[in-house]
Amino acid sequence: MTKELDGQSKPIQFVERLRQEAHQEADPVHTGEATKETQIIAIYGKGGIGKSFTLANLSYMMAQQGKKVLLIGCDPKSDTTSLLFGGKACPTIIETSSRKKLAGEAVSISDVCFKRDGVFAMELGGPEVGRGCGGRGIIHGFETLEKLGFHDWGFDYVLLDFLGDVVCGGFGLPIARDMCQKVIVVASNDLQSLYVANNVCSAVEYFRKLGGNVGVAGMVINKDDGSGEAHAFAVNAGIPVLASIPADEDIRKKSASYEIIGIPGSRWGSLFEGLASNVATAPPMRPKPQTQDELLGLFSADIVGRNVVLDPATTFDMVGRHDVVKPTLEVIYDEA
Repeated sequence: MTKELDGQSKPIQFVERLRQEAHQEADPVHTGEATKETQIIAIYGKGGIGKSFTLANLSYMMAQQGKKVLLIGCDPKSDTTSLLFGGKACPTIIETSSRKKLAGEAVSISDVCFKRDGVFAMELGGPEVGRGCGGRGIIHGFETLEKLGFHDWGFDYVLLDFLGDVVCGGFGLPIARDMCQKVIVVASNDLQSLYVANNVCSAVEYFRKLGGNVGVAGMVINKDDGSGEAHAFAVNAGIPVLASIPADEDIRKKSASYEIIGIPGSRWGSLFEGLASNVATAPPMRPKPQTQDELLGLFSADIVGRNVVLDPATTFDMVGRHDVVKPTLEVIYDEA
């Protein structure tokens, strides 16, 4: 009898210990400068918000400032390097790896990495629509990079361009596996882009609680029309605004024609010089993710429809009659 009681008490003690651990606060995120020689920074944002435009110009400016920079496109659209290379697409790691494998050849760095004015760049790529998982493609791409010696490359900065509105595991790789020191979010003054930015902050906080070390260095506001919602979100989330890129027609036209504007001495050069400086020095912060209501609170009620009342539907609404609820096919076993 004593033996049985001891056997029962052990699981109870184990569960209690798990509960105690779950309530423990995670260690505060490191707020000093990154200690690794190479700063690996993951940039996230909603599709079409301007991540690739921002990164192409940021990496170009950093290279002109004498930094050794590697830009890695991790978006299946493969548009990061297109912006850097004036509209020309470079072979992706995924397609190159598949082609080389069929030919019985190994992938080399010169097959997938290309340069422009001091910027080194490559695209991970992804499957065609409906023909595979984009997240799995990201994982495969990084596995290939590791085989090519990724951890031994001597760069000052490695910038990763990630799609933020995809929730599968591959796109969260840098955060989940501590592959980067810090994250930057790109957003605008619209609810959907801020929703994505908030999801990224939530992911960072989630993995911090699991023992991760990645923090959010700040936000870049793109197409800033001055309405202030993105600034308000950054304040509420406890992260700094690293740069505000205005909604300017000159920027829009040059971006559409794959023209780099982050050039020292140019009209927009000082904007990207400031961004480069802030990206380099901004410490990784532990963000405060917002609730859905807090996000909606950034916008006026007539824009987001906060005065709408949820009216529950009934069976009569659905079929036009009051039917008796039919029993389910769930099997219920009698107690022995």
